[in-house]
Amino acid sequence: MKGLIAEWRFKYDAEKNVYICPQKHELKYSTTDREGYRQYQSDPKHCAQCPVLKQCTRSRNKTKVITRHVWHESKEWVRANGKSKSGRYLYRLRYQTIERSFADAKELHGLRYCRFRGRQKVQQQALLTATCQNIKKIANILAKRAGS
Repeated sequence: MKGLIAEWRFKYDAEKNVYICPQKHELKYSTTDREGYRQYQSDPKHCAQCPVLKQCTRSRNKTKVITRHVWHESKEWVRANGKSKSGRYLYRLRYQTIERSFADAKELHGLRYCRFRGRQKVQQQALLTATCQNIKKIANILAKRAGS
């Protein structure tokens, strides 16, 4: 929200599994919601007397809540890996490998539209399409070996 203290200013302490606010008070773990976000809440007794309460939260019960996904560490690792030299190199190769495979499936193997209805039948169509693509790759490799 505009005008509130940014969430990144609250530091996470992995050992204690708490967030520490800029005023050095702990936001303790309270629950995990259905989407996989852990909720950390401040103690309303501390917040009621806090000098920066107006910049911290607009909550009526004077409680600051911060959410953190259960896979937060993994997401950070992926983000850092994507910024590394090897990560940037591999991402540039993506369009040649993965994206190309999906494009071929759509253009050459009829995966642009599903022929059937229902999750199981659509999954069967996708698996058969992938099988066809793999058979073509094997045939091309064997043809190259026979030619050389």
